[in-house]
Amino acid sequence: MLRSILMPAWVAGALLCATAVAAAPSAPSAPYALSAAAADDPARLDAAMPALARQLLADYRDDDRSRDLNQRFRLQLVAGDYAAAERSLEALSAIATQGPVPVRPNFAQYRLYARAKALQAGQGLDFGAALTRAFAETVTPMDDRNAGVAMRVLNFEASDIPRQRRALADALAPLRKQPALDRAAALALVRSYQIERSYAAMTPLLPALTAADDARRYVIERDVAVTTPDGATVCATVVRPLNAAARLPTLLNFTIYADPSTTLNEARRSASNGYVGVTGTSRGKGCSTDKAVPYEHDGDDAAALIDWIAAQPWSDGRVGMYGGSYEGFTQWATAKRRPKALKALMPSVTGAPGLDVPMEGGIFYGFQYYWPFYVANNRQLDTGAMEDYPRWQRMYQQWYISGRPYRELPQIDGTPNPIYLRWLSHPDYDAYWQAMIPYRDEFAALDLPVLTTTGYYDGAQIGALYYLREHYRYRPQAEHYLVIGPYNHVSGQRGTVATGDSLRGYTLDPQAQLDIGVLRYQWFDYVFKGAPKPALLADRINYQVMGANEWKHAPSLAAMAQRRQKFYLGATAGNDSRYAFLAQAAASDAYAEQVIDLRDRRDAERIVPGGGIVDADLDTAESVVFVSEPFAQAEEFSGLFSGRLEASTNKRDFDFNISLYELMPDRRYFELSRYQSRASYVDDVSRRKLLEPDRRTVLNFQAGRATSKRMQAGSRLVAVVSVLRNPQQEINYGSGKAVAAESIADAGEPMRVRWYGGSYLEIPLSR
Repeated sequence: MLRSILMPAWVAGALLCATAVAAAPSAPSAPYALSAAAADDPARLDAAMPALARQLLADYRDDDRSRDLNQRFRLQLVAGDYAAAERSLEALSAIATQGPVPVRPNFAQYRLYARAKALQAGQGLDFGAALTRAFAETVTPMDDRNAGVAMRVLNFEASDIPRQRRALADALAPLRKQPALDRAAALALVRSYQIERSYAAMTPLLPALTAADDARRYVIERDVAVTTPDGATVCATVVRPLNAAARLPTLLNFTIYADPSTTLNEARRSASNGYVGVTGTSRGKGCSTDKAVPYEHDGDDAAALIDWIAAQPWSDGRVGMYGGSYEGFTQWATAKRRPKALKALMPSVTGAPGLDVPMEGGIFYGFQYYWPFYVANNRQLDTGAMEDYPRWQRMYQQWYISGRPYRELPQIDGTPNPIYLRWLSHPDYDAYWQAMIPYRDEFAALDLPVLTTTGYYDGAQIGALYYLREHYRYRPQAEHYLVIGPYNHVSGQRGTVATGDSLRGYTLDPQAQLDIGVLRYQWFDYVFKGAPKPALLADRINYQVMGANEWKHAPSLAAMAQRRQKFYLGATAGNDSRYAFLAQAAASDAYAEQVIDLRDRRDAERIVPGGGIVDADLDTAESVVFVSEPFAQAEEFSGLFSGRLEASTNKRDFDFNISLYELMPDRRYFELSRYQSRASYVDDVSRRKLLEPDRRTVLNFQAGRATSKRMQAGSRLVAVVSVLRNPQQEINYGSGKAVAAESIADAGEPMRVRWYGGSYLEIPLSR
């Protein structure tokens, strides 16, 4: 279990994106001296940093040109060599990946800053005048499409500064212990310093410059209040090209994340691509004075906004929707209502309420507990509550150690959380959840073209694939495409332009590099303007094969693999306490057994090993591990795995997880896929079916997470089967009571789970 607080994948990805340090070169590290006093004195720090940057420039090298330039321009800026920084930034901006939708880095803010500093140094201008002139030289000449991309990083906000100052303080902290830094720490310090100083200088000045640029390109209407049929209000930002034709199709992003900068960025970018761009926010957000309630009204409210759009003089009567995560959910919620003007969707990393958020397999996630505070505490976003990780760490730790019922989290925290408690009162996938998104044969009526994007490591992949599979099931002729690769919750909706070429220790294949923002307008141009279909969409299912550096295409998820091979759970442990993953079933009465004392809290401070996609360590606590024989030749794992588990327990229920890894010949593990569920919900998430203690039961399942990986010859397949018990999600004590109401007093004797020899996992393979 994790000792640090779990956070939503999109938050972790965003923080990674903001603070990632370019990979340091492999040359030997040398000490880089800096006075400890500089850590606490801004004037001394400003005086010392140019010399540190010049010292690093003298011996810095990286064989990867993109990484080299990314670090080099920062060193040159801090060293005061602004002309060289401009040249490095120009070279960096010219580099494009060779994938199917090339990625070009967006460093418009630093190109602008470098030009301004060069003008300031060369012509004696004050920084404000230099920045104004630099903006006129670099941004004003851009066409609308390129300016729309640049504006994504030029809409500075004062709220960014405290976070950047904290990052700089963290980078300076080692100086208080020792007067010299190794190369990695020195590069990280230069990067943090460069970002903080650039943003601090430009933040007071840029809003007026960007507003003037917008005024000559667009008609922008903010805080447009639209009344819904039930009398509520939703708020919209509308951006139209200034010199456009009278009527245009509209692209709508409907979101609960009411951040003014982001809502304008999204609408502007659509306008820069020849559409009317509209960002709508959930009731209770922005200019709406209603009560904010996640999930329950978005479908009706977005449908009302679409009806309003269709009636405007600038609308041609056609609306497409796009966006990721919650914004993907709002698309499907709206499609359920079938507003006449809605003609196409592009949902990304899309959660399905009741299925993978706020619970998965019937098990409620802990990180979702504090999300309602973030989105419903005020009419914008309560970042302070969301990022108060010590508070949430303390709450989960106290709950875990105390053994109190899960539904008592608000009392432990000391703040009411009625939204989360309402979710807890619906543990089944019942009418409450079914009313939010299309359900069963409602998918048959959805004749909209759809492009879904997600990632193998996206926490919302289950939801994204749920919509895809149900759409195909009830409407086999649906024009619905999937793009999936080695992406997380951030890159699955924006592409690697947001996260770079590595993810949790795995360096992506060059072909995996992808700009989903560019793909978005290729898609809508195909739907609305008669443009060619994006080349990447060669078939319904379009997936990147990790380790093979290629994209493949298939007509269905099942067709991703040539065959399905059964791996049976062995019943005899070897000297390493691991069991065999067998080609043939073991004796039907043989079993591998787990015994877990659910009352035991001695693991409360345990440090979890592993965690990378590629890692030398594996967490096997409270698990049984099954290892196959080596593959005689390379095998491709592509698609969804499934299983038939024969199990018995002395309880009426238990929660479990199956994680699959490739154990490579170099003894490192590569994370492939996983499945998690409450045993009582495996057959039917809409109805809990308790187990009979000490009686065998069969659990048939298909995982909701797809993957594609070229496994090496000599690799082995590893399955880690765990009974779940940790502070970041509900604990099922197996009494048969409502799990949220169970406490440690319901644990009774240790839980015993037996996995019988007839159990197997079915793996999708190709050669």
